[in-house]
Amino acid sequence: MEMQAQASLPQRLLRLLFLLCIFSRLFSAEAAAPTLVSRLPGFDGDLPFHLETGYVSVEEENGAELFYYFIESEGDPRRDAVLLWLTGGDRCSVLSGLFFEIGPLKFVVEPYNEGSIPRLRYHTYSWTKFASILFVDSPVGAGFSFSRNTKGYDVGDVSASLQLRKFLNKWFTEHQDYLANPFYVGGDSIAARIVPFLALKISEDIEAGRRPTINLKGYLVGNPRTGEGIDLGRECHFFMEWG
Repeated sequence: MEMQAQASLPQRLLRLLFLLCIFSRLFSAEAAAPTLVSRLPGFDGDLPFHLETGYVSVEEENGAELFYYFIESEGDPRRDAVLLWLTGGDRCSVLSGLFFEIGPLKFVVEPYNEGSIPRLRYHTYSWTKFASILFVDSPVGAGFSFSRNTKGYDVGDVSASLQLRKFLNKWFTEHQDYLANPFYVGGDSIAARIVPFLALKISEDIEAGRRPTINLKGYLVGNPRTGEGIDLGRECHFFMEWG
């Protein structure tokens, strides 16, 4: 009797890459205005949450643009926290955080059917149940974030942090309704090199009275990696709250 095995990890990654191609057609950098997305390939019916995607220019000289997915809280979006989420790895797409970690969508695990579109399902235990999440492809070169000049891809931890600082200032200027909400900076793995420094820079802007005034409350990192000599083989979680 012939049996079909569940999709292996490489097959699931191929599905993710296929879906990335679909996303790249949906969310073109040609459009300057944010895009509201109500339906996605592989998901049955309308999305049960508010999804906005778009680009924010963070480096004019080389034409560097950061791509984001903003999913509004399914609870009380006018009061719930806003969380910036950065994924780990070196230039990994933040879609990994959206699909495999804290987002409201998951892949349906089923026997692999070559050539089919991967199916998506709603994730009941998403963090978007109680927070609005701003997933950002960072640094430039991760996911759909890009630079018109190849020099724009030459960024390190400090320059990537400063670009995210500019991203947030621009994004909140265009999304004033969320300025009063508690704001947290979060990420996992290598993003731990960015998160604390970015939180520090936002805090300095607040103290200097720069606008827009982000309501920073703290930062969090999961399985942080700051250097192999310090944390190789060690997993930990760290949370710091302002006030």
